[in-house]
Amino acid sequence: MHIADLGDIKLHYREDGDPDGAPIVFANSLGTDLRLWDKIVPRLPEGLRIIRFDKRGHGLSDCPPGPYSMGTLVRDTERLLDHLQVKDCVFVGLSIGGMIAQGLAVKRLDLVRALVLSNTAAKIGQPQMWQDRIEAVKQDGIEALADATMERWFARPFRETAEMTGWRNMMTRQPEEGYMGCCAAIAGTDFYTPTSGLRLPTLGIAGSDDGSTPPDLVRETVDLIPGSKFHLIRRAGHIPCVEQSENYADALIGFLKEVGHL
Repeated sequence: MHIADLGDIKLHYREDGDPDGAPIVFANSLGTDLRLWDKIVPRLPEGLRIIRFDKRGHGLSDCPPGPYSMGTLVRDTERLLDHLQVKDCVFVGLSIGGMIAQGLAVKRLDLVRALVLSNTAAKIGQPQMWQDRIEAVKQDGIEALADATMERWFARPFRETAEMTGWRNMMTRQPEEGYMGCCAAIAGTDFYTPTSGLRLPTLGIAGSDDGSTPPDLVRETVDLIPGSKFHLIRRAGHIPCVEQSENYADALIGFLKEVGHL
């Protein structure tokens, strides 16, 4: 277990692969921890330095009082990568992780040479929607949101498997303060203008059955970046790296080869 002490926050992270390899960094979604990528990491080719982490308020990282801002989440990530002496990574961000990816690329192009924006957008939902979720958690806990969230996260066939229970439990066991803090960060984020100024290789990944960031929303965001590519994964919801891990890994590996990261 690795904990990075960044001064005002301690973040849990994990490294796999070749410590001297080309770095690839994964940032996960709201309500999940770094295990989100467990099915992807073994599928990646040898020679990569694979870094995953729990953002503040999630997993085994610190959970300071909220609300959080997206700028704070981006700064946490920036300091973690500096702490790990990472430069020129491919940054894979899913959902809120994809928002962090956009903010980090705008701020620190020395850290990021290519982006994978998975099931994310420059702006997700409306502030009132996120405020409603925060109020629901305050009143009845994350459990109040769990069933509706699973419908957005997964296509119907996966929701009928025993594995779905594990993901539901992961969500409901995140710290409420951290979950609400990150909801506030999403509510306050509109990256349309800064993201439209990005000029780096970008792959967008969407799930055909995603109820949180539908394919058209993902495509609209990656289209802001000239030369970007878009990959649709069918029979998958908001976290296709779990449901359709082989398809997801193939798309990712193809992109890594295309940008010369393998």
